[in-house]
Amino acid sequence: MGPLGGVKVVEIASIGPGPFAAMMLADMGADVVRLERAGGERGLGSGSWNFMHRGRPSVACDLKTEAGRGLALRLCERADALVEGFRPGVMERLGLGPEDVAASNPRLVYGRMTGYGQEGPMAATAGHDINYISLSGALGSMARAGERPLFPLNLVGDFGGGGMLLALGVLAAVIEARESGRGQVVDASMVEGASVMMTLIHALRAIGMWSGTPGTNLLDSGAHFYEVYECADGGFIAVGALEPQFYAKLLELLELDPAEFPQMDRARWPELKERFAAVFRTKTRDEWAAILEPAEACATPVLSLEEAPSHPHNHARGSFVTVGGHPQPAPAPRFGRTPPDPPAPPPEPGADTGAALAAWGLEPGEIAAYRAACGEGPGRPPLP
Repeated sequence: MGPLGGVKVVEIASIGPGPFAAMMLADMGADVVRLERAGGERGLGSGSWNFMHRGRPSVACDLKTEAGRGLALRLCERADALVEGFRPGVMERLGLGPEDVAASNPRLVYGRMTGYGQEGPMAATAGHDINYISLSGALGSMARAGERPLFPLNLVGDFGGGGMLLALGVLAAVIEARESGRGQVVDASMVEGASVMMTLIHALRAIGMWSGTPGTNLLDSGAHFYEVYECADGGFIAVGALEPQFYAKLLELLELDPAEFPQMDRARWPELKERFAAVFRTKTRDEWAAILEPAEACATPVLSLEEAPSHPHNHARGSFVTVGGHPQPAPAPRFGRTPPDPPAPPPEPGADTGAALAAWGLEPGEIAAYRAACGEGPGRPPLP
C-alpha cells in the first residue's frame, strides 16, 4: 500500500507539474483517480505514452457538462485532496472551486498548481517553465561567463519548484486537516517554488560569496573543480570536487602538482580550467570513469538517458523499473517499512471509468446513470 495508503486524491487532468505531483502521491501509495476527457480532441500530454500518468486509473469526465461536474463533486465527497492545474478562476467558472467542493466536504484539501499564483498582476497570464524560472531569478543565474542563460530542461519550474512543491503542500495540509477537520487551499506557484530552490544562492550572495556575474561562481561553471569536461572520445566527465580532501584526491588521480593548482585562487580559475580540460582530453570517458568513479574525488561519467539504467549502481539498486514494457525511473524516495506496490502502467484517457468509480464506492445505479448521461448513446462508444 505504501506510506500514503488510505489517502484519496482527485486529480483534475492537466499537463506538466500537475500530473507529476499526482504521480508522486500515487507512487507513495495514495489512491489517486484522474478525471480527464476521453475521445475526440485531447490536450498536450494526454495518453498512455505519458509515464507520469502511471499508478492511477483514468475516468472519463468532461467537467463542462453537468454530469461531469456532478461526478467530480461526488468523488470529492470521498477524497482527502483535489489537485488541479488550471489558470486562476477556471475551476470556479466550472462550479468546482474550493467553496463548491467544501460545501459537501469541508475537510478536503484543494491543491492548486499555477505559474504565477492565485493572485497578483500576472496571475492570469500564460506561461511555461522557462518564464517562471526567469521571473524567479533562477534562469538568470544559469549561464557560463559571457553566454546567454541556459534553461535546465523544464526541471526547475515544472517539477522541482512546481509538482514537488504541490505534493509537499498537499501532504502538509492533509496532515493538518486530520487534526482540525478543515481543509484549505494550497497555492503552489512555480515562480515561488523556483525562488525557494534558490535560497542558498541568495544566502551566498548576501555574505559576498556569490557574484552577480553568471559563470564566475562556485557552482555556476566559474570554478575549475565544479565543471563538466570533454574527453578524448567526445564523452564527458562531471567534476564536483568542492571539499579540499576531494580536490586533493582529484589532483592526485589527474597526476597534477597541488602547488600549481591552488583551489580557491579565483583569479586563476579560468586558467586552471583550461589546464584541467587539456588533461581530460587525454583519455576517453570510460577510461577516466574507471580511474575516478571508485575514488573519493567526486568525479563521474556523464551518462545518456539510455545508459543510466544499466550503470552498475543504478542497476544494483533497481533505480529504474519496467512499467507496461517501458523502462522508466522507479518511484522515489524509498520506504523501509511501508514500500508501495509497483506502479501500474498509465492508461488511455477514460479507460478505467466503471471500475474506478466502483472502487471509490459509487453505487451501480449511480455509475449506470453517469454512463447514460455522458458516455453512451447513438454514435457514441460506451465508457469502459
